[in-house]
Amino acid sequence: MSVIDAYLDALWLEQGASDHTLAAYRHDLTAWQQQLESSGETLLTPSSERFSEWLELRREQGYQLRSNARLLSSLRSFYRWARLYGHIASDPLANVALPRVRPSLPNTLEEEEVERLLLAPDVSTSLGIRDRTMLELLYACGLRVSELVGLTGDAVNLRQGVVRVRGKGDKDRLVPMGEEAAEWIERYLKTARPALMQDPTRPALFPGRADKAMTRQTFWHRIKAHAITAEITRPLSPHTLRHAFATHLLNHGANLRVVQLLLGHSDLSTTQIYTHVAQARLEQLHAEHHPRG
Repeated sequence: MSVIDAYLDALWLEQGASDHTLAAYRHDLTAWQQQLESSGETLLTPSSERFSEWLELRREQGYQLRSNARLLSSLRSFYRWARLYGHIASDPLANVALPRVRPSLPNTLEEEEVERLLLAPDVSTSLGIRDRTMLELLYACGLRVSELVGLTGDAVNLRQGVVRVRGKGDKDRLVPMGEEAAEWIERYLKTARPALMQDPTRPALFPGRADKAMTRQTFWHRIKAHAITAEITRPLSPHTLRHAFATHLLNHGANLRVVQLLLGHSDLSTTQIYTHVAQARLEQLHAEHHPRG
């Protein structure tokens, strides 16, 4: 087994890394290994100067600062593991400075726009009730789309008003859903779900075809269709309502660590991007409405 394979196995076993994450690390490590071998070095015996030279070459080739920062982060993780398990005596990249990257702010929606989006589905139909319930739950709980479509019927506890979510790394968390979302789930379970499923005992909370869980792609298509109905013209992403959930909580005074727990972020720094979103919105409002803005 190669040292790269051993490292990726450790990531999977110890951290529950997804296939996407493992593929990204393999790509970075393989590219670095090929770069080293072209100059007579190996993955476990590089010089820090070699990496700096490669960064400069990548910049000349048009790679963005963010891409190079992510690459260095990947390689540092590998070398920390290699040192811990005795493959190397010291980290060859320990003194390489990480490029400073200004965080890109996620696309989000104003509260009034969220309200329009939630009102877009035609709730006189079973499909409309399903979509309205999904949108309400997505916004009320700040779920990832993959978490939403992966919900099963037993994940929802209406008596306690919480939903059990399985996030990244198969880690479960309990998230309060709020009264509005709970009312829509109750209505959906009583009226729409039985009408949409041939076998209501199947586990998927929100079915697509053949009583199976709806795919992320299908739900994303539904969101875009409802955004057109709601006359929302700004760019959307599958995480738009998750971003709105976090930003609106902070705007109303929520503690950052509470938001971190609700989102299921393992690192607080991941959640801190939403403080930048809230600050950017305050600056925009000041510029628009202050007489000396």
